[in-house]
Amino acid sequence: MNYRRLLSALAAAVLLPLAAAAMAQVSQQDPEWRPRLWVGGGGIGRFNREPPKWAKLENFDGSFNFCRAYFTGDRFEAGGTGWSTDFPGADNNFSVRLGELTAVHVKLDKGGQPDYVVVRLTDPLLYRCPILHMEDVGVVRFSDDEVESLRAYLQKGGFVIVDDFWGTKAWEQWEYEIGRVLPPHQYPIKDIPHDHPIMNVLYDVKDVEQVSNIRFWVQTGSTSERGADSPNVNFRGIADDHGRLIVVMAHNTDIPDTWEREGESKEYFDHFSPNGYAVGVNIVLYGLTH
Repeated sequence: MNYRRLLSALAAAVLLPLAAAAMAQVSQQDPEWRPRLWVGGGGIGRFNREPPKWAKLENFDGSFNFCRAYFTGDRFEAGGTGWSTDFPGADNNFSVRLGELTAVHVKLDKGGQPDYVVVRLTDPLLYRCPILHMEDVGVVRFSDDEVESLRAYLQKGGFVIVDDFWGTKAWEQWEYEIGRVLPPHQYPIKDIPHDHPIMNVLYDVKDVEQVSNIRFWVQTGSTSERGADSPNVNFRGIADDHGRLIVVMAHNTDIPDTWEREGESKEYFDHFSPNGYAVGVNIVLYGLTH
């Protein structure tokens, strides 16, 4: 069972001793917890295109919803699909594991699956999402209304996680767009150091590993999707005036693929998923508690 292998790997490699007891209790806190992991069909790494699962008021009851931002891109990047990159597998699977590995109460839908949602940046329901997830942001172009709305969301306590964008061009485009939202003279982007509290909220993560999408890894054996233009992971953040991170960015890595594709390859799961879940859980818990 992947859950048991994940639990063992996390406990052996990155679990903080003080968190072990709490983690061991979680799977028994709700005897009705039976959501399923999403596993892609049609072969390793195939895209599963699904329409947005738009957020509605009834989706929210104070529990955790995996909220994914909908945005428009002006170009395409290899391996990405814009806002929907890794959707819905990453959203579902991370929610399942978050509910298993922590005391966070995950919202389930009527079918007993995590009630993940997609939200427009100008939708008032954005404020029901304490954490907002974005991928493939190297292609994004925000409208003026989206800029204003996202700025207000962040200044009022929102938290954005950004992942799975690769190389110089993608970084520069994202840097420009987020700079429209949070002016860099006031909100500079900085590297997140290894001793930052986000690295050991629950798991003692020593490093944010580089992970490529599963198909690229299977075909090439490499983790750098842009070759020499993406040699290392850039783990960066933007903090508010009080020093609290409000945007966390993982550039040159595809952490959500370690969630989405965990059921497609035992080797890929064992190699990448423990660190991928540890990083993701730490970031989410930081966002929920700081």
